[in-house]
Amino acid sequence: MNSDLDWAVLRADLAATSHVEWIATILGIAYVLLILRRRRLGWIAGGLSSGILTVLAWRSRLPMQALLQLSYVLLAGYGWWRWSETGGTPRPVGTWPLSRHIAVVAACVAASLLLAPLLRGSGASDWPFTDSLIAFLGLLASWLTAQMKLENWLYWIAIDLVSLYLYTVQGHPAIAIMFLVYFVLSVMGFFSWWQQYRISARKP
Repeated sequence: MNSDLDWAVLRADLAATSHVEWIATILGIAYVLLILRRRRLGWIAGGLSSGILTVLAWRSRLPMQALLQLSYVLLAGYGWWRWSETGGTPRPVGTWPLSRHIAVVAACVAASLLLAPLLRGSGASDWPFTDSLIAFLGLLASWLTAQMKLENWLYWIAIDLVSLYLYTVQGHPAIAIMFLVYFVLSVMGFFSWWQQYRISARKP
């Protein structure tokens, strides 16, 4: 019975989804597909999608997600510039040492623990710690993407799963579907870049 009710709510939410939300979804999927193929045009699609998502996240009482999406717009400009340095040739895929990942993730968790009480006390966020952590990790993942680091996809896989849940419970099924597609594409992206990394590593 509950399952039938959930599906009914999902269908109703999808029917009420605005054209703007669907545009953000399509642009977001285009971004991941292009970045997966290491195409610089992906940064334009990602910047436009994030601009729309900034407004949607703010209206959904996810202020850190709104700030994150706004940061993505700025990072899209940086990514476009960074990937243009090779004159159109895709940059080689690199990696970070495990110790650096541990240190940076620990810093993200610590910052989220400090910020969460402020968001909770102000009533600005319905999910203060999760909202903050996803925001910090999203910035990290975006930076790693612009730097062409393989591990960016592992961060995106985790972020996509949590974001899928957040936007589902906030009544944005189209955006939730986008993050579900993101999750699948992030898995594909990891293995695609991993193959490129192995090829680069074999070169003298």
